[in-house]
Amino acid sequence: MTPGTPAVLDIRGVTKIYGGHGPAETTVHALRGITLRVERGDYVAIMGRSGSGKSTLMNILGCLDVPTAGRYLLDGTDVGSLQEHQLSILRNRKIGFVFQSFNLIPRMSALANVELPLAYGGAKPAERRRRALAALELVGLGDRVGHEPNELSGGQQQRVAVARALATSPSLLLADEPTGNLDTRSTEDVLDILDRVSASGRTIALITHEDEVAARAKRVLRLVDGDIVEDSRQAPVDGPPPRLLQAGGVQ
Repeated sequence: MTPGTPAVLDIRGVTKIYGGHGPAETTVHALRGITLRVERGDYVAIMGRSGSGKSTLMNILGCLDVPTAGRYLLDGTDVGSLQEHQLSILRNRKIGFVFQSFNLIPRMSALANVELPLAYGGAKPAERRRRALAALELVGLGDRVGHEPNELSGGQQQRVAVARALATSPSLLLADEPTGNLDTRSTEDVLDILDRVSASGRTIALITHEDEVAARAKRVLRLVDGDIVEDSRQAPVDGPPPRLLQAGGVQ
């Protein structure tokens, strides 16, 4: 790690409380002072049962929700200081999202789906196409660029979603139960892609309840009732520095 390089995720005493304006029974402490630092190139699996706070934490990491108290710095930027339009720009430039339900746009080709965040970010058409094609090659779908979601298997749809997340060269790949809707073979395919992305130096935070999925990460966090109760390292953050991934220059 280069001296002075900010952590990709730097969370300091973050709490999230829902309710709180009525009887104490209606107040929910979803997060209870979470402090977490994730360095560039790490691959973190966040685990916990329903109600543990992992979904709330994911929403805060993705700048989809704001903490009640505490600070969150994403790649050195204090998220709490930003207005909504600035948060939208930050999400587009710094975070690649992968969801359990794929969230692809029907009646749009795989290529057009992958180009979407690049279009929102203002990339010119030729650059959008180049980067989207490179991302689809990276996930093994270079021969499916013209297919619409209903012409693809669930595993292929999720690989399109991963390509879309990678196309903007984000600081953070944030995956929420990315294999939850997949069969065993498709799960392995997606996890193999995440392994390669991690090996290239990309930072990944993955929400999962499956031990076999978490086993692929370098680090595992377990949440119980809004607290981190376990933070275990499975592999060092000692891979190559961030570089151009293969398949045409998706960073």
